[in-house]
Amino acid sequence: MSNSVDIINETIRNRRSIFPPSYIQKEIPKEIIENILGNANYAPTHKLTEPWRFTVFKGDAKQKLAEFFMERYKLVTPAESFSQARYEAAGDKVVKSDCVIAINMEVHSDKVPEWEETAAVACAVQNMWLTATAYGIGSYWSSPAILDLLGQFQGLPENQKCLGLFFMGYHEAPATPARRTPIEGKVIWA
Repeated sequence: MSNSVDIINETIRNRRSIFPPSYIQKEIPKEIIENILGNANYAPTHKLTEPWRFTVFKGDAKQKLAEFFMERYKLVTPAESFSQARYEAAGDKVVKSDCVIAINMEVHSDKVPEWEETAAVACAVQNMWLTATAYGIGSYWSSPAILDLLGQFQGLPENQKCLGLFFMGYHEAPATPARRTPIEGKVIWA
């Protein structure tokens, strides 16, 4: 049993946001992505609503997502401010990632408050993050300002919304220590 505790402690304490510039060109096998998503499915969920929904972007779908970001830049940038380099960079995070997963949430407002659904999805993403870390896959959760547009891009139904993108890729980033203040300053024993 202590071996399990040691493994989970190490995984939690070594989890970091690893960003696409650190990713290398190495494919994440479909079975690993399915396991990462399978572990997301074991997150806690009030009234068993299981609000997490995911869209996986790889290959051509990933390229279309990159083009979406590039076209969005072109659409909102005045002609006099337009930069070809920034236009191309708008899709860089997507292109450099082996896999991008849209983090979506199905809202069950008749059963639970929306914040509880958001919390459940966040727990699902934490499970994904820890599983990716255990596999040596870098990842991070991004929540760009255009979440509504990302929902439209995916064709989400009215009862779903996009909460962000989960970027993943094998990486060569050096291990970095966690920057946390001690827990003792955040706990009151009543």
